[in-house]
Amino acid sequence: MIFATRGLYGGRRLAHRPIDRLLFATVMNMLFEFFPLLLFLGTLLLKDIYAAVVVLMVTMPLGLAVKTLRTGTVDKMYLWSTIFALFFGALTLYFRNPYFTYWKPTAFYWVVAIAFLASTWVGEKPLAKRFFGLVEGLNLEKVSPQQWMRLNYIWVAFFVFAGILNIYVAYNFSEKTWGTFKVFGLMAITFIFMLAQTFWIARIIGDDEDQETTD
Repeated sequence: MIFATRGLYGGRRLAHRPIDRLLFATVMNMLFEFFPLLLFLGTLLLKDIYAAVVVLMVTMPLGLAVKTLRTGTVDKMYLWSTIFALFFGALTLYFRNPYFTYWKPTAFYWVVAIAFLASTWVGEKPLAKRFFGLVEGLNLEKVSPQQWMRLNYIWVAFFVFAGILNIYVAYNFSEKTWGTFKVFGLMAITFIFMLAQTFWIARIIGDDEDQETTD
């Protein structure tokens, strides 16, 4: 998932406008998450699900370590996704049952949905606001509490939908089709969803480039 963005520029302001910062952070996080999945799919297509699971269990912790060293912070969403991959991957290998791996994305999405929903009542601010707050230099005070709440519920609905869609494809199509959908389909859906959020937030915040120049 695409969550930690602080420090992704290495301390340099490569983008000034809110839309530039949000888009840059989104794309960079996508790249960090994409390569382990791409290796997973390649191994699945060339060998089998069990070899692919081993590859994923190795590359996701490595990706997390590289991202942590680069940004200086631990991406909690990536961390939990890695933990889920290791847990469900271990079950898949131990029981020689690929359905544990099929269910991993769905279980993860639904747990995240519950976390987003719970943040509506627990904590100082919903998770949607915390997520966008990781992008440095954004004036999020322009977004009203009601808008944050609405956005948070949209995230909940998205994660529930993505979990249902994943398991539907897993049970109704071939293993290789599911693997391809997991890597490209779910990633594309997530990217489009994130892009919509990015433009929505940027439209509310407005262009603060002139303000930053005068500061």
